[in-house]
Amino acid sequence: MRFALAGNPNSGKTTLFNALTGSTAKVGNWPGVTVDRKEGLYKKLDQPVSIIDLPGIYSLSPYTPEEVVARNYVVDENPDLIINIIDGTNLERNLYLTTQLLETDRPILLALNMIDLVRRDGTKIDAEALANKLGVAVFPISALTGDGIPEMMKAAYELAQKPRQGVSVLTGASIGEGLVKIEAMLRANSIEHPVFHAVKVMEGDKLEIAHLSPDIKEKIEQVKTSVPLREELEGDFEAAIADARYSYITDSLKDILVRNKNSMDLTASDKIDKILTDKWLGIPIFLLFMYLVFHLTFSESIFGIEIPSPGVWLQGLTEDLVGAVSDAVSGFLEANGAAEWTKGLVIDGVIGGVGAVISFLPQILMLFLFLSIMEDSGYMARAAFLMDRLLRRFGLSGKAFMPLLMGFGCSVPAMMGTRTLVSEQERRLTVMLMPFFSCGAKLPIWAMFSAAIFPHNSDMVVFFIYVIGIVTAAIAAIILQKTLLKGEAAPFIMELPPYHTPQLKNLMLHLWEKLKGFVIRATTIIAGSTVVIWLLSNFDFAFEMVEQNSAESILAVLGAMITPLFTPLGFANGEFAWKAVVAILTGLLAKEMVVSTMGVLYNPDVEGDALEDEEAGTALAATLATVFTPLAAISFMVFNLLSVPCMAAVASASGEMRSLKWMFTTICFWMGTAWIVSFLIYNGGALLGFK
Repeated sequence: MRFALAGNPNSGKTTLFNALTGSTAKVGNWPGVTVDRKEGLYKKLDQPVSIIDLPGIYSLSPYTPEEVVARNYVVDENPDLIINIIDGTNLERNLYLTTQLLETDRPILLALNMIDLVRRDGTKIDAEALANKLGVAVFPISALTGDGIPEMMKAAYELAQKPRQGVSVLTGASIGEGLVKIEAMLRANSIEHPVFHAVKVMEGDKLEIAHLSPDIKEKIEQVKTSVPLREELEGDFEAAIADARYSYITDSLKDILVRNKNSMDLTASDKIDKILTDKWLGIPIFLLFMYLVFHLTFSESIFGIEIPSPGVWLQGLTEDLVGAVSDAVSGFLEANGAAEWTKGLVIDGVIGGVGAVISFLPQILMLFLFLSIMEDSGYMARAAFLMDRLLRRFGLSGKAFMPLLMGFGCSVPAMMGTRTLVSEQERRLTVMLMPFFSCGAKLPIWAMFSAAIFPHNSDMVVFFIYVIGIVTAAIAAIILQKTLLKGEAAPFIMELPPYHTPQLKNLMLHLWEKLKGFVIRATTIIAGSTVVIWLLSNFDFAFEMVEQNSAESILAVLGAMITPLFTPLGFANGEFAWKAVVAILTGLLAKEMVVSTMGVLYNPDVEGDALEDEEAGTALAATLATVFTPLAAISFMVFNLLSVPCMAAVASASGEMRSLKWMFTTICFWMGTAWIVSFLIYNGGALLGFK
């Protein structure tokens, strides 16, 4: 059996989905559309039930990709039951979608969510009266705490086995008589969901009308001309239907919804928002929150106290673990008489490369934990609201902030998320700016260099890198909007959910997804690539083994050919300049490869003195500290931040651009921007006396 979850954005739909499915959830994309498709299993009934989480929508009108996906699934795929989750604190607005779902021939159950907040505010909702009015079961629940969910699912299982015919709340309105006539025509032609389609045809829905025969179209037009509308609507049936729905909802709730006499007072969320979304304070507060996140993740001390931050402490433990594994494997290979090249491949290649990335995994998870807390608490929705004011000056809307924010996690789904943007100009502009928002794969680079070169200011350095990316994106957006991508940003409407305490289960599910994806990449792409890099850096073109880090190796020769292009940027100087260049090139495959490549190429030997007693991560940091000046390290990090992302992100960008010309332009734009900004930072810093 298949149950579809349908509801408005921020109604708690995703929280309910996570509560029902837990670790069984799978995330993909709807066929042909890059809108998230989430599916999982609920296993606490007589048989497992497939739960499909439809995109958050306000109506079933086909104006956005999300609405098209939800509408097509409900009408064409015919799920066994629709669970319409509605926010009890915004009952009137949420019921608009409900009145549309009622018109389908599918069993429906209303999940009256956030009932704990409703009761806390002193509001009373007569769920039984609402059920009688709408003709469907209504269950008060709290998706966050789990209250009422088991009872709701038992009832849903029983309802799914009973047929239901669609009804419309519009039959009592002035358009009701005409609606009944159109429904009869469609039913006579054996059209499924005749009530739903009759309403859409009366609205003038182009998708619906395109499927009708000419004679039916003519009869429907005759019916519509006989329908009495108020003078001010002037034949606008879509507006008339929307007006009728809201009138029905308002009349119905008079006796069902009883607000607390103090309900007009500011709620706790309203009071907090007066500060956090203030015109002048909002963005500085957001930046302060982000700095605190970086401080607790990357700093060597906590607010001046000489103890490592949680992220640094966990990273140290992971480094010790990687070092212990390396020592154990090395001892095993020596005891069994392994050849030198075998030990080099396994210890310096696989363990050295993969271990260099894994040692920073705790800090990556720590950062995602803090960001998930901000998202689940409701604060990130406020950040999008704040950014809408700012982004409009750069040709973007607050809706573009959503995929840009996803870019802090991974550029691939973020690129795909741009398809929800209505304007092609805004979509292309967002794709072109995406790499400037540091993804999770780049975090090991910042963590490695901040620990090696800036051990006492790690948090400030990482924060600076993120700010550089955002500032560069803002400047680039202004330039692009005035040259290649002229146009106005689309209107942006969003819901600000009440603040609430994040649920531990949801946070752990988010972290598990990140951990699982990271480990898969580390044991496949990264592990395989480090082997190739080790071979290319230890053999010459005659396939004879050379000394480690020899300038005669295949990798050194190839890297040296393009090194002059990077010399003005400060990090490609000296005898082993090619190593930094090669690390940049391997980062095109996967950004984690920058760190693993350096773990292989920058042998933990400093000027011939082996650091045999150091762990691999500490030894790598010591090596980098002698090779890179602070200014060169910043330049290297900035270039990796702004340049072409990984190949998976490039492929996603190409799919959204839908033009080889635009894709070529975008790649040149990324490389040019990275080179120019790195050049300005290094040479400008040198002029000011920095090293």
